[in-house]
Amino acid sequence: MRTLLTLNLARASMLVCFAFPAVLFAQAQFPALNGETTDGTEVRLPANPNGSWTIVAVASGKKAQPLLEEWFAPAYNRFVMKSGLFAASYNAELYLVPVFTGLDKAAYGPSMNALRRNVDADIARRVVFFNGDADALLQALDIKDKDVPYFFTVDPTGKIVHRESGKFDVDKLDALEEPML
Repeated sequence: MRTLLTLNLARASMLVCFAFPAVLFAQAQFPALNGETTDGTEVRLPANPNGSWTIVAVASGKKAQPLLEEWFAPAYNRFVMKSGLFAASYNAELYLVPVFTGLDKAAYGPSMNALRRNVDADIARRVVFFNGDADALLQALDIKDKDVPYFFTVDPTGKIVHRESGKFDVDKLDALEEPML
């Protein structure tokens, strides 16, 4: 009996140590993020026009770019074009935020110019080039792996209610949408 009680206490302690911080992080405030679009429009995220939700994708490394590109069409179709069973039941804005760090900062201007030339205007307005302290932003969002993109579902009050990272998966896309339903 005593062994069983000790085992249950150990499990409860592990739950508190590992699950509780995740719950706390999930309710963290999304940090104020200032940037610009390809047409020079200043943007502050999280955006909250008319009480809408915001999906923010953050990529901070060259290896994250192809993974982010895998996400873009399905996320754009679901959250912007409203294709999906429940997509019309909520208002959401989608933003992609490239964060340039270290030597990659030199790519800021050329990346913006390439996007301006090669991408549809509605898509381009959703790409926000971050122009602040990259290390502080990555730390505030608990982004540790620069080789993968991170996605955040931010409620109308600015709280992070869900996050995903890595390679695209429909289940991950559904999980980003779930808090908005």
